[in-house]
Amino acid sequence: MRIGELAAAVGVTTRAVRHYHHLGLLPEPERRANGYRDYTLRHAVVLARVRRLTELGLGLAEVRDVLADDAGKDLVEVLTELDEDLARQEEAIRERRARLRTLLESEGGLVAEGPVSTELAALFREVGDVTDSPTAAKDRELLALIETAAPPEERERMMGLLSEVVGAPGGVERALTVYGLLDALADVGPDDPRVEEAAQALAACVPAELVTEGEGIDASDSFLRAVYADFAPAQAEAIRRTLRIVAEGRS
Repeated sequence: MRIGELAAAVGVTTRAVRHYHHLGLLPEPERRANGYRDYTLRHAVVLARVRRLTELGLGLAEVRDVLADDAGKDLVEVLTELDEDLARQEEAIRERRARLRTLLESEGGLVAEGPVSTELAALFREVGDVTDSPTAAKDRELLALIETAAPPEERERMMGLLSEVVGAPGGVERALTVYGLLDALADVGPDDPRVEEAAQALAACVPAELVTEGEGIDASDSFLRAVYADFAPAQAEAIRRTLRIVAEGRS
């Protein structure tokens, strides 16, 4: 992705991206032979997290501390200090205090990818501990990224659809099975027969309403290219086939 595409995907300005580069909050990719910088999904994930943290009221120095701590302990400390500061302010910040209190007091609300919405945190809790699955970790980062960039109405719709899938009888088990199938593709070629099995299983878990022309998860070719590039070749091929299967099922 180019810098403008990265900024648009996360919902920030290119000026903000350059500022975060300058402060060391966002790694700056090398320039390619054509003179342009090529941003990956990793850059979008980090940028989305910076946006979520700053929207909570954290200063950029505090954001740097949070990003430096993978375990999330610094995030709890920073949010607690911020909540104490907000308590001394007036009506204009009451909504922010409520959001922070929910994050701090809800069991599991501060997930590794956090802060995320209470709805997404609840979805992660329902699926359970997936720390042994690299694919699950990427999926959670991607969901947090999409949630950050999506408009409120789209975010609510997406959370509703995903909650229905996970909350359906056997939904969690199907999701864990899909993660396992995709994890198994990490070291095989895209022509491996297990790719089709993974694609069919994943397609059964993807709400058809999320795959529509001009919007949804297939809206941006450059964004999808970044997603594919973040996965192993066979995993990326399984995702491509999944989108085709779901799209064909709508027609």
